Amino acid sequence: MAKIKSVYICSECGYESPKWYGKCPSCGEWNTMNEEIKDTSKSSPAVKSRSFSSYAKPYSINEISTDDEHRYDTGCKELNRVLGGGIVKGSLILLGGDPGIGKSTVLMQICQFMGSSLKILYVSGEESKRQLKLRANRLGVDSPNLYVMTETDVEVVCEQIKNVKPDLVMVDSIQTMNLTELNSSPGSVTQVRECTNMLMRTAKGMDVPMFVVGHVNKEGSIAGPKVLEHIVDTVLHFEGDKQMACRILRAVKNRYGSTNEIGVFEMTDKGLKEVENPSVMLLSGRPKNVSGTCVTCTIEGSRPILAETQGLATQSGYGNARRMATGYDYNRLSMLLAVLEKRAGYYFSNNDAYINIVGGLRVDEPAIDLSIAMALISSLKDTPVDENAVVFGEIGLAGEIRSVSQAQMRINEAVRLGFTRIILPYHNLKGVHCDEAVLIGVKNIREAFEAVSV
Repeated sequence: MAKIKSVYICSECGYESPKWYGKCPSCGEWNTMNEEIKDTSKSSPAVKSRSFSSYAKPYSINEISTDDEHRYDTGCKELNRVLGGGIVKGSLILLGGDPGIGKSTVLMQICQFMGSSLKILYVSGEESKRQLKLRANRLGVDSPNLYVMTETDVEVVCEQIKNVKPDLVMVDSIQTMNLTELNSSPGSVTQVRECTNMLMRTAKGMDVPMFVVGHVNKEGSIAGPKVLEHIVDTVLHFEGDKQMACRILRAVKNRYGSTNEIGVFEMTDKGLKEVENPSVMLLSGRPKNVSGTCVTCTIEGSRPILAETQGLATQSGYGNARRMATGYDYNRLSMLLAVLEKRAGYYFSNNDAYINIVGGLRVDEPAIDLSIAMALISSLKDTPVDENAVVFGEIGLAGEIRSVSQAQMRINEAVRLGFTRIILPYHNLKGVHCDEAVLIGVKNIREAFEAVSV
């Protein structure tokens, strides 16, 4: 007779407990312990003789050949860049993002290009066949090699993969898949983990690349246990505001390429469109002769991107001044405001301070510190920053401007887009040169503001 009992599993880290906790004892997250039904009955295992001759044997690393390594071209340069050059055979790729951000759209668009030469199986647990056809018509997808299936039983999906023998599989989404042997509901920690394990074994065993769509929780992380991200080979994440056209595709984990590259897309009525020159898009509509705005250059992987930073300092109407940052680290903003007051003499204690990176881009690189500071001081003094100037540099706690990496690449991108004044750390002047623009090296914040003031 089956023995059933309830256990509580943390949806963030997978910690298992016989009783419920408001706070997970393992990872410290609140309200993440979900009840699961567990079958504890044990059947007596049959005694079988095991032949170790059929087991895998170890090989020297020099005996393994990669001469036949081939990556599939997705037809999208931005996606190829993030993946490290294309899709590797047998790889399991997890694609996450907010609802409506474009996960299913980009997969359907890949089907149109790759379907011309490859057999593709698209498995949907959320939409009917008719809904998939309507979306394919809207995106102009009509490849005869695209096969769709609406199924939520992962065992049936794996069996069909073995029968159809596709070259590429897409599962949308992993939260709708279920394993009938488990008593828990689809989307639970146990179901997501075991379904992903079964898909992974199928992908590796048949050497078939597989895309798996994953939902996100309220914090923006991929829903399910953290072990889900350890199982897969690549984790891609869509960033950006659904109300804005710009979408950023970032690799959080990649076993076959760099995690520093990003792909930039624009959402249109015909699907996602590649943005080959994101600097032009991010700087479009930039106001002229207005205080509180400054242009900077950040490096994302091997790509320099010009972005507009906006700062607003206004008299606070409350006892405590407000601080708000969009696209920039809030704690970094608090540190910069403290440095501006202590080291440079610009006082923001009685002013609300707001920072925004235009276009939905999120930048964590310290090289944009100087641009953030210039935008805030410009708004505080109501003095416009030179519209032909690009500013970059890291600010230290002593108020000094520290050197940044790849300064020449940043200068070349600024010159290419027509900027004639470049404010950079003084220590970076030794290793760079430019004939088309004026290079101004600065050592502290006051020198930088004097150099950019109109």
